[in-house]
Order: sequence, then C-alpha cells, then structure tokens
Amino acid sequence: MKQLFYLILVSILTFSCKKNDPGASEEAKPAAKPKTEVSVAYPSDTIQLNNDITLNATATYLLKSDAKANSTGYITNMTVRLGDRISRGSVLFGLQTKEARALGNTINQLDKSFRFSGTTTVVSPATGYVVMLNHQIGDYVQDGEILATITDASSFGFVVDVPYEYLQLIKNKNSLSVKLPDGNSLPAKVAKVMPSVDAISQTVKVLLQVPNSNSIPENLIGTVTFSKSTAYGLSVPKMAVLSDETQSSFWVMKMTNDTTAVKTPVEKGIETDRFIQIKSGNLTTKDRVITSGNFGLDDTAAVKIKTP
Repeated sequence: MKQLFYLILVSILTFSCKKNDPGASEEAKPAAKPKTEVSVAYPSDTIQLNNDITLNATATYLLKSDAKANSTGYITNMTVRLGDRISRGSVLFGLQTKEARALGNTINQLDKSFRFSGTTTVVSPATGYVVMLNHQIGDYVQDGEILATITDASSFGFVVDVPYEYLQLIKNKNSLSVKLPDGNSLPAKVAKVMPSVDAISQTVKVLLQVPNSNSIPENLIGTVTFSKSTAYGLSVPKMAVLSDETQSSFWVMKMTNDTTAVKTPVEKGIETDRFIQIKSGNLTTKDRVITSGNFGLDDTAAVKIKTP
C-alpha cells in the first residue's frame, strides 16, 4: 500500500514540474516558418509597349568596278595604293607597249611630227575605294586584264535579310535607324528590295541607304529595329511574371497585405525587354506584385517586403 502511494505521489510531482517548465512548452510549439524577402511594384496603364523586331544589317558595296588594261604592255607608273579613295576618271596606271619600249625614241628622232609615244593611261571607272591591286610597276599585262578593283560608293548600304512576313512592314517605314557596334546610330531608308527569296530561310535581301558612309568599313554588322505592333494597357515589370515549364500558363504573385502573397493567373500580351502587357487577370494599378524573390513561392506565401 505504501509503494502504491509513493508511485502516485511521484507521478503527480513529475506532471506538475512539466506543466510549470517553460522550456517544455517552448519545445511543444511548432517553429515559425521564415518569411521570404521580396521586392514589389505597382502595375502601370500608361506605358507604350512596342513589339519590336531586330535584324542584323551588314555594310556592303553592291557594285565593284574593275580597272582594265587598255593595251598590251608594261606598267610604268602606278598612282594608287590599296585602300585609297579615288574619284571617277582619276589616273591609276601608266602603260607602255612592248613595241614602244623596244623602239624607244627612235621614231621621234627620225620624224618629230609623228609624236609616237606608245604609252597609255588607265583611269578609275568609279568613285570609291581601291579594294584589290593585281599588279605592280614593271609587270607585263595583256589588253583587257584586270589591274585593280574599285568599290562603287553610290552602291553602298546595309543589307538586311528580312523574313518575308515582315517585308511589307519594313517597306512601309519612312525612316529607320541602323545601330552600329560603337553605339552610334545612322538614319536609313529602304533603297532596294531584291526580287528573290532565299529558298531555305525564306528571307528577302533589302538594301538600306545611309548618309555619311565614307568612314564605315565593308562587312561591318549593325542592327535594325522596327516595330511590329504597338499597344497600351495594363503592364507589369517583366520579372513579375512567372510560368510553368511548358510556358503554357502564367501568373504573378500579388500581395493581399504586407505579409501574404497569393498566386494570380494572368494572360500575357505584348512583351518588351522590361515590361509585359497583362491582357486579362485579377489585377489593377492599385495592386502590388512581387518583382524579386517570387520564384518558387507557393500560393498564400508568407513574405517580407524589403525596405528601400
């Protein structure tokens, strides 16, 4: 009987100690879930959204002219070097026929009125740059042989391979801009459209003329950007829109209060490098959407807004 009494007393004391032990109650409470720090922004309905198309544009000369020997003989004079800019009609080479070199001034000494020289000059057929020199002083050349190649400055422009579905768009643009790799931009306009389509890529070559092209080297690659469509409407920062793996459904995390974010499905419209148009969804300009820290958040997630 005494043993039973002692056992009951020990049980009562043990229960009383656990009840009064603050450490035990702390262990019984579940750990609070940490809140994710996020940044937020308000949707806007005043931003103009342009659906832009950017294509590469290559600097080129469509025409190149050849300076040819106008007689058979030796090159005795050369006034140009590779890379020189020359004008149409400028003297490039001096030629002396084989016969003139053999006879020398013998004929003129016999009859001064004959005025035989046996020398001719070759002039530039176009205004542009010398891009190829095939001979040098002392070479023997045949009549009609190509001595040099000169670019035709009037044929310079940027060639753009335009997908056929965008051809009419770029033709209707009164003014375009070619952005160069150094950050400068040149105004441009459509000069020619080639009458053929590439069989594989289904693109059309379009020549854009630009002013002040003297300092632009051939084969320089720039970019041309033109707008496919323009829209106004509710838009959010691009980082606010999330999607599934198949890119078939989209949503934003909208703040319901200062500590809770809910998953809000949306339908996308035009997308730029900074903003995405929201065509439909439970959003207004007074709502706050999460722009960073939103990846992987569950519906009704506990969050903490970062202080600026």
